[in-house]
Amino acid sequence: MLTLANVKKSFGKHEVVKGITLNIEKGEAFGLLGPNGAGKSTTISMICGLVPFQDGDIQVDGVSVKSNPQIVKKKIGVVPQDIALYPTMSAVDNLIFWGKMYGLSSKEAKTRSKEVLEMAGLSDRAKDKIETFSGGMKRRINIGAALMHEPELLIMDEPTVGIDPQSRNHILETVKALNDQGMTIIYTSHYMEEVEFLCKRIAIIDHGQLIASGSKKELCNRLSGGKVLHLTVDQIYPDFLKKLKSMDGVENVSVAEETELDIFLQNDKELLADIVLLSNQSGVKLQQIQLQEPNLETLFLQLTGRSLRD
Repeated sequence: MLTLANVKKSFGKHEVVKGITLNIEKGEAFGLLGPNGAGKSTTISMICGLVPFQDGDIQVDGVSVKSNPQIVKKKIGVVPQDIALYPTMSAVDNLIFWGKMYGLSSKEAKTRSKEVLEMAGLSDRAKDKIETFSGGMKRRINIGAALMHEPELLIMDEPTVGIDPQSRNHILETVKALNDQGMTIIYTSHYMEEVEFLCKRIAIIDHGQLIASGSKKELCNRLSGGKVLHLTVDQIYPDFLKKLKSMDGVENVSVAEETELDIFLQNDKELLADIVLLSNQSGVKLQQIQLQEPNLETLFLQLTGRSLRD
């Protein structure tokens, strides 16, 4: 469904995408992960034909984005991170508007808007203005707008940011159902559990490069022997953090919360005692120690040096 072949993009002298090659199969739910500034949004914009690229090629269902952008755009539905709705218009009028923008006739747009509202669980709010909706309801209509023309490929950029748990669960279940029906999904999120729930294959981008891709099992196998030590302490002193990062065998240290640390290490049996000793010497009181098996969070931390939510 989607092929990126050695795609490169620069803004002036700054190369933001550095030769990404990627294949996504029809009917696949694919997770695209990366820290802020990694090149994800630029890559998505290039796939959609919104940003031109200097080298390589992008094809959607065998059609080149560079040669036939209008054909490609009809095959794609895009859910942007920011809400792309008119607040003073009703939910149904927003959906009809976006349906027409995708090329539907008035009759088709009206019929399809009813189906999409039902899918979003908001049929009873069809004529209410978007400005009266909660954040989660706006997100659901935002997704609905991208589904009006029944795209073959749905690209979702952080679709659950800042919403209530009920709307989040509704969105995840809706996306899962769409994928089960055969729609190809590209999903980006700062919530690893969402990606694990929806996606069978995952790619990690950092500094404009594809640094890892594969199934969850394949990626976690790269961490053979590695573990994450999660510490909860009373206070994190700069000197303690500096010494911790310089210890032999400590790959990365991420401050998860004000009093929580994630430490990636290779030999937990030897290092655990040394870390406890360093804590005592630094006046840091350990409140909880938890040794975790390798997972996608661990892999992300090891490869990028950052937590996904950093």
